[in-house]
Parts: sequence; structure tokens; C-alpha cells
Amino acid sequence: MSSTPSILDEDGAFLVRLARRAVREYFSSRRVMSPPQDTPTRLYEKRGVFVTIESYPNRELRGCIGFPEPIYPLVEATIRASLSSAFEDPRFPPLTESELKDVVFEVSVLTPPQLVKVSKPTEYPSKIKVGVDGLIVEKGFFKGLLLPQVAVEYGWNEEEFLTHCCLKALLPPDAWLDPRTKIYKFQAEIFEEEAPEGPIRRKKLS
Repeated sequence: MSSTPSILDEDGAFLVRLARRAVREYFSSRRVMSPPQDTPTRLYEKRGVFVTIESYPNRELRGCIGFPEPIYPLVEATIRASLSSAFEDPRFPPLTESELKDVVFEVSVLTPPQLVKVSKPTEYPSKIKVGVDGLIVEKGFFKGLLLPQVAVEYGWNEEEFLTHCCLKALLPPDAWLDPRTKIYKFQAEIFEEEAPEGPIRRKKLS
């Protein structure tokens, strides 16, 4: 990924506010909102995106769903992902309206996934970089995705990252060593609320 951000800071802030607004408006109208009229034209480009919701201030995951592939305009994908993260993540009960003041929203805008090519599976750890890449592990009908920030938050190395992505795909932890397993990597630009409805910052991964 080039050093020049493809998502401007103000666009990232727009998307995070939009993610929260989509959930708030659903509570009031039970309808999926349309893209706002003031949406910058560049946010209609098709991009993959994930919306993460965390409790505040302890930052425990409350929902995370998105679209790895660029199948929707970014503004529309953010709205859809936000509602899915709030109400359809099977790991959690649906978000309640009273919780909205006690959660923070994070939006990760993704680059298209790229197949990692190796001559043998043991090369995978050298082909990915914690703090830069997110991963998708795919074998048959099984598929798992972990965003770049997850490996940083848990302090994993590249091999541990691969292992946990296999587990996310409901595969054995060493499935990445199976030649039939496909590994994809992608990068993300991440924007998050510092506090509920608070300032929004670009999240840098160490």
C-alpha cells in the first residue's frame, strides 16, 4: 500500500459518523437510511469495508461485520455493515438503543484482497506483515477473515496470525500448511471514535 492515504481524514470521519447515524436512524425509523446528500462523490467508489462496534471505555468487542470485496459503493457498504454489526453479528445479542451512548464505532476501509502466492506453505509467514496486512483463510466452504488491527491488539506474530485466522474459519489451527488452503491479504485504513460521539482519529497500527 502506498504511503499516500487513499481515504482523507475528513472522509474517514464522515464514514464513522455515518456508521453511528445509520444505527441511530434505524432505532427511530426501523428503516435503512439512504446515503446522505452531502456524501462526497469519492465515497461512491466501490470498496470493501468493516464496521466494528466496541463497548466504552473497556473496548470489548460488541459487533464486527463487513464486506471484504468491493461490491457496494463505500457509503452504502458502510451503512449496511454498520447495521449488520449492530444487529446481526451472531456472536452477540442485537445492540439496544440504550447502549448507543456506551459504544464506539470504528470503520476499516479495505484494499481488494490479493492471493498470497508461495512455492510451499511454510513461506506464508514471510509473505505477510503484522501491523500492515489483514488475512483471509479459505479452504473449501470454510472462510475466515481477521482485520489487520486484530493481530496488533493481541500481540501475535505472523504465524500466530495465520493460526488464529484458520480458527476463525473453523479450520484446524495448522490448516494454513495445507496446500489446498488459500491465503489472501489486504490492507486497511482505519478510523475510530475516541469516545462515544467524540473526536474521530485515524488509527495507526504499530
